[in-house]
Amino acid sequence: MSAIERCRTAELGGHVARCADCAYTTIAYNSCRNRHCPKCQAAAAKEWLAAREAELLPVPYYHVVLLPAAIADIAFQNKAILYDLLFKVSAETMLTIAADPKHLGARIGITAVLHTWGSALTHHPHVHMIVPGGGISPDSQRWVSCRPGFFLPVRVLSRLFRRLFLEKLVAAHQAGRLNFFGDDSQLADAQRFAAHLAPLRKAEWVVYAKRPFGGPEAMLAYLYTHRVAIANSRLIACDAQGITFKWKDYRIEGRARYKCMTLGTFEFIRRFLMHVLPRGFHRIRHYGLFAKSACADNIARARELLAVAKPEAQTTAAPVEPSKPNCRVAAVT
Repeated sequence: MSAIERCRTAELGGHVARCADCAYTTIAYNSCRNRHCPKCQAAAAKEWLAAREAELLPVPYYHVVLLPAAIADIAFQNKAILYDLLFKVSAETMLTIAADPKHLGARIGITAVLHTWGSALTHHPHVHMIVPGGGISPDSQRWVSCRPGFFLPVRVLSRLFRRLFLEKLVAAHQAGRLNFFGDDSQLADAQRFAAHLAPLRKAEWVVYAKRPFGGPEAMLAYLYTHRVAIANSRLIACDAQGITFKWKDYRIEGRARYKCMTLGTFEFIRRFLMHVLPRGFHRIRHYGLFAKSACADNIARARELLAVAKPEAQTTAAPVEPSKPNCRVAAVT
């Protein structure tokens, strides 16, 4: 929070640009570079997108979202463990079903991004994935394409996702890796924890899989640019009543789903800070063919099997610079 408060203020220093002809002077203060700040990392975003776009294969891509059932309370008190578990189980689910000859029978690549928020800033952890519509056969001799317009059966994915997640969650509890506080402190008891999970074993765990609207490039931009709980563009007003912002009610279809909400200042800050990640936690991860240890070789092999040439290297976008005065700036201090 301190980083965001000081971002682009004199506290972080800056530089002065002054015109040698008319002495016009402008000050550009430094950014905080905190990954949770909605104003920072524009240059990093462009570099990340350029790198990912260079890896895209000439095949349809699918947008997959895996939403666990009501685990938000447990995850809030055990962020590092539960978020990591959500990543690993989501990837294992996708890789396992894709490798099954009854479905695709291939090794696939996954780029996964963790989102912890709902549109109203509620705590709603889930994983977004962008996945090419196919993979490399087990013997690495051919590219296996999925059926047109259909990637993997979401019902099968949902069942395996639920089973694996609950198994590993129980294992973490038995190993004493989970902490519980306040009203949830009773969940430290094994029997009460089992009773708490019982309804989740029967609940529907949602898995969404469709081709991304606008192509894989648009999906990549969505995954990265929505990197914090709320963007400045959604803020409408800040006054004595609180903070007013735009949000989307996904339970409603059509234009009526777009609404405005006003929260008290402290409640708004509380909701925003719920989504600060543990220090050092990687929010973007790659699995399967895109695992960094062999990503370059796998992409090269996939291009070979698809009989397409490697795209020409593109120049990395230049960092975003502060606006300059209209006159000629001849001195910078």
